[in-house]
Amino acid sequence: VFNFSSDQIIAQIDAALEDASRDGRRGIAFLCNWCAYAGADNAGVSRYQYSPEIVPIRVMCSGRVDPFHVLYALLRGADGVLIGGCHPGDCHYLTGNQLMRRKMDNLAEMIKDYGFEPERLRVEWVSASEGKRFAEVMRSFAEDLRRLGPNPVRESIITPREAKEKGVV
Repeated sequence: VFNFSSDQIIAQIDAALEDASRDGRRGIAFLCNWCAYAGADNAGVSRYQYSPEIVPIRVMCSGRVDPFHVLYALLRGADGVLIGGCHPGDCHYLTGNQLMRRKMDNLAEMIKDYGFEPERLRVEWVSASEGKRFAEVMRSFAEDLRRLGPNPVRESIITPREAKEKGVV
């Protein structure tokens, strides 16, 4: 059900960032269905407060997140990208979180070449039972993004809605 194609993930990023231009949201969080997303549910049920500035995107496994998705989000104006996965050794798909970690370690160096601070990318391990930790991670990441300030490319981006209104597409 949530094993999205790359095109569907890109569409979710676009939709989240379209909303960001109206309501000030600053980041994208790719959340593993089995742990981090369940941790978000736990935070909600437990009424732990956290910043609404980070838009969650559910993926079946953090290993599904491609470096392209992260770069795309940053180049489209996201102030930061968080990837939440299962704790090492607890991945529902055995090694998906390890695969993601290796990909993101490589990407962290590459995003500097694009002019982004490495702190705009964060990887966190959150289990389904860690609602409080999930809320703390989201608050901390939102604070870091506010400290870093807006993504420098944000001002030069035209959203798909703006393009339609201006007759560009």
